[in-house]
Amino acid sequence: MKTLDRIFHLTENNTTVRRELLGALTSFFSIAYIIFVTPGYMETAGMDYTGVLLVTCIASAAGCFISAAFNLPFMLSPGMGLNAFFTYTLVGACGYTWQQALAVVSLSGIFYLVISLTPLRDLMVSCIPPSMKNAITAGLGIFIALIGLLNSGIVEACDGRLLLGDIGAPATFLAVAGLLITGVLMAWKVKGAMLIGIVATTLLGFPLGVTEMPTSVSLSFASIRPMLLSPDFKGLLSLGVIPLVTSVVTFTMCLCFDTLGALISIAGAGDMLDEKGGLGKRSRGMTAVALTTAVSPWIGGPAIGVPVEGSTGVAVGARTGLYTAATGLLFLAAILLAPIAGIIPGAATSPALILIGMLMIGSASNIYWHNLEIALPCFLTMIMIPFTYSAADGIGVGFLSYVGIHLITGKWRKIPPITYILAGMFAVMYILSAF
Repeated sequence: MKTLDRIFHLTENNTTVRRELLGALTSFFSIAYIIFVTPGYMETAGMDYTGVLLVTCIASAAGCFISAAFNLPFMLSPGMGLNAFFTYTLVGACGYTWQQALAVVSLSGIFYLVISLTPLRDLMVSCIPPSMKNAITAGLGIFIALIGLLNSGIVEACDGRLLLGDIGAPATFLAVAGLLITGVLMAWKVKGAMLIGIVATTLLGFPLGVTEMPTSVSLSFASIRPMLLSPDFKGLLSLGVIPLVTSVVTFTMCLCFDTLGALISIAGAGDMLDEKGGLGKRSRGMTAVALTTAVSPWIGGPAIGVPVEGSTGVAVGARTGLYTAATGLLFLAAILLAPIAGIIPGAATSPALILIGMLMIGSASNIYWHNLEIALPCFLTMIMIPFTYSAADGIGVGFLSYVGIHLITGKWRKIPPITYILAGMFAVMYILSAF
């Protein structure tokens, strides 16, 4: 115990080994659903489900260990908004292969690492007002919820319209039941409600004929082999320089703002902010995220961020890297779940997406709706992300409208120069795509 106290400064941070381990268990069960949801996203992009599940556990564990090395109480794992961006924007809308999309993620991690270690960090953070950051989070929440509704069959796309699906269909009925089960568990504040909901819905799927047992159950790391060293940097220019630059910059922005928001939220939950409301030395959480995201794609892993669910562990007293190191070990232990993960139907994970979207859209309450110069760009950002099925387009429209309305109203001096640069990049991208 004394050794752990000396390494992680437990006494100095007013915590104990018991609190740190309890925090690890609490946070892990709050985020464990991501182990099953992330492969579903990346499988849509053409990747192997089991392989992604394995590397998700490995990359999350690595991220937690890096966070622990900095003695930070920030658990790391894939972010839902980043997953959606990877599959539906980089691969779906932009047309990159999953190998090229992994290269974009790695480049974004490197770019973010530079930002986190230089004054560029403050410039990046200051280029968008807080309301726009909240609008991006809320827009991604709507996007994720829409994906969950479509994947479950609760909503169907027909002749260019979104219609209510066949609720009586077994898979759709199961998704509705899963949504109610998970929603009730969350209302009762049950720890690990989403994970329990996924398991319960999967079991309920057996009598409905939706869940099926796998023909063989085995743990094989062979599924990872095709993803090792798979980022395709050479093919990135196949779609042009402007789309590449825009994709990297936009992904980096999402990574930056998601991380910053989560760090402040979690530090606030643990009363760890400084007297100015800043992160102090805990801002190194950005560096931990950047390092992990830069390396994760090399094993076929997703972008790694700081999930807000980590606030649950901090809320019960976790304050140091012992907590994140223990969480990393739990992610490695979760690899043993890989052989049975294939039985989980999409109808069981869709409710989690819908409910995560509900939580994310809460950020809209922090938007200055009374100020039209802020409200309009934020509104356009929120609705264009799901309506265009592209986080990049939603953010691009938001940037352009924000700059445009300030130029027209003569308030252009209020906008940082870097914001004009980013808006100009989006404008060039749209102009070139029109020809």
